[in-house]
Amino acid sequence: MKTLIDIICVGEVIIDFIGHELSNIENTKNFQRFLGGSPTNVAVNATRLGLNVALVATGGNDGLGNFIVESLESNKVNTTYFRKSISQPSSVIFVSKSKETPEFIPFRHADCEILEEQFPDELLANAKIFHTTCFALSKEPARTTILNSAKKAKELGLQLSIDINFSEKIWENRKEAFATLEEYLALDPLVKLSDDDCFRLFEETKSDEFIFDYFHNLGVSTVCLTKGKDGVKLSDKKQGIFFQEALQLKEIKDVTGAGDAFWAGFLFAILKNKNFEECITIAQKLASIKLQNIGSLPENRDIVSEII
Repeated sequence: MKTLIDIICVGEVIIDFIGHELSNIENTKNFQRFLGGSPTNVAVNATRLGLNVALVATGGNDGLGNFIVESLESNKVNTTYFRKSISQPSSVIFVSKSKETPEFIPFRHADCEILEEQFPDELLANAKIFHTTCFALSKEPARTTILNSAKKAKELGLQLSIDINFSEKIWENRKEAFATLEEYLALDPLVKLSDDDCFRLFEETKSDEFIFDYFHNLGVSTVCLTKGKDGVKLSDKKQGIFFQEALQLKEIKDVTGAGDAFWAGFLFAILKNKNFEECITIAQKLASIKLQNIGSLPENRDIVSEII
């Protein structure tokens, strides 16, 4: 019997060392270890919502790589397509603890080694959504592997998705970044990006109208723009503009991974055939739960009943 996969998450698996106190990295004395990487976070969050998720990613053949596998398996993420690099150690990022956009220092190694062999035909044939990130597309051989696999996924009828988590720290060649993104965006993925992502991508503040027009003109039907305390705005070519105010929270403990929680909630809602208003609401509720917790979503809570 074939196993149906709700979401294939493709890209960076990272060990996040997050500062223990609210401070910049320079003045942070202690860091706590967490499983991280945007598609990895989406995978873990989506399994918490009861979805069947496979992660296509690469870690090192080291202690951190073992920690990655153990963490993924404990969160019920399908690790069949995860591999350990023989030549490269696991990738790590040091992240400041912050209530706004965190500072980070990346040390990238094995996460870039995503190979064609990690995409057997049966994986793409039995899935619904193919999700990746700008980060994952920033280096070879992962870039070519992901683009080729995304094209196959599109041909097979999967819904594509991408988080435009661009950073010049990750992708210095901006011309190359735009060309690569255009190739992926031509496949009409669901697009998620934040105001901060837009500022880093375009090197200046752009209007929401400019951002939506830019992505629509490249072939994207649906663009979801998260604006922090200013809410969420979504533009769909057929259905127009949707806007929701940000949920008001008494306390924000840490913002790291909140965008990934938002998108896991959004994709969950898409799979449940919710309309865009409902998708945004469900996504915001999941992100708000994450904002009030450090690390992963809290255990021993019926999160699905809280967000639907």
